[in-house]
Amino acid sequence: MKISLSGLDVEWTRMQVIAENIANLNSAVSDPANGFAPRRLTSGPAIGYSAVLARGAEARAPEGVRVMSITPIADGLRQVLEPSHPAANAEGFVTYPRIDYAAEMTLLLKSSRAYEANLTSISIAQQMYSRALEMGRQS
Repeated sequence: MKISLSGLDVEWTRMQVIAENIANLNSAVSDPANGFAPRRLTSGPAIGYSAVLARGAEARAPEGVRVMSITPIADGLRQVLEPSHPAANAEGFVTYPRIDYAAEMTLLLKSSRAYEANLTSISIAQQMYSRALEMGRQS
């Protein structure tokens, strides 16, 4: 259950990052240095392989996953020629986040499936624990 709970946390955070990217799809960036830049969440094991090896026999209990970083996407801005836009620069270009809507929706679907899988895993574990208690009472 601990592993699935950590997976729920990671996927929930990933879906929030994706939602922020989609919400800012058409937000003009007036200052590229301080404006919104699309981001990606990187996740990984809660404990590194070398730490598992260092623990030796104590390393039997899995630790789950964690958010390792949330970083801006490289080349995350694009410029569009819109001279009449209030945020246009001197050349008439407006800066927007470079977000691929289809890719974001695909990643959102993948993350929601992983979230659902973790929920199912928790539900099945609860059913198994409940059934084991029932069997113990009958003995």
